[in-house]
Amino acid sequence: MWRARSKVSGLVTFDSPPLDELSCQNYLVIMPAWNEAVHIGKLVTELTGMHLNVLVVDDGSTDGTADVAEKAGAVIIRHTVNQGKGQSLADGFRYAAAEGYDAVVTMDADGQHDPRDVLRFFDIYNRTGIPVLVGNRMHDRHRMPLIRRVTNEAMSRILNRKMSQFIADTQNGFRLYQTDVVMMVIPEATGFAAESEILIKLDEIDIGMGSVPVAAFYGTEKSAVRPIHDTRLFFKMLRRHFAR
Repeated sequence: MWRARSKVSGLVTFDSPPLDELSCQNYLVIMPAWNEAVHIGKLVTELTGMHLNVLVVDDGSTDGTADVAEKAGAVIIRHTVNQGKGQSLADGFRYAAAEGYDAVVTMDADGQHDPRDVLRFFDIYNRTGIPVLVGNRMHDRHRMPLIRRVTNEAMSRILNRKMSQFIADTQNGFRLYQTDVVMMVIPEATGFAAESEILIKLDEIDIGMGSVPVAAFYGTEKSAVRPIHDTRLFFKMLRRHFAR
């Protein structure tokens, strides 16, 4: 059973559960990536070292991200031009369904997520059968950069008012989806708003969702999230969805 632990820096991390190698072969880790050559090799190496299958969707990178990820052991989908995180996720979901994977974990490629937490998603999914699990960083929100914390908390409040289920950290892209379930809610939004759109659609078709406490690293990495731009797209997605 996993448990929380704290490093000297104050960062909360979690022990990884022991999972049999064969138990993970029907699962896939999907990482959308745009110019993440600095981080992607280490992430893929750690994930494949845990006997996990990894798909990197290279979204038009110009820094060799795809080559680094492929060398580290990932399967690659390449976009010739940047199409946005939503499109990268959609392509990853379709790949997982075509290849027969039972479930996927999506995680960012910027080094913010702890690869060891992937095992915790699979462990909880194996034990509970909950088809959608969303990472929760709110236990450690004081470490999140202020503008991101304010934006994330505001978006989460708005989204939770629209849904019948409560998700503490709706803006966290570290998630598990049962493959057949996520194929029912492929997003129309091509950018970061796609992840909020997925939650709304899942709630509307009464798919149960849960949360998983996860670690979050905030260091020198530059997030691809643009608070003002992405907030505008978030509200655009909401207007389009609820105007129907």
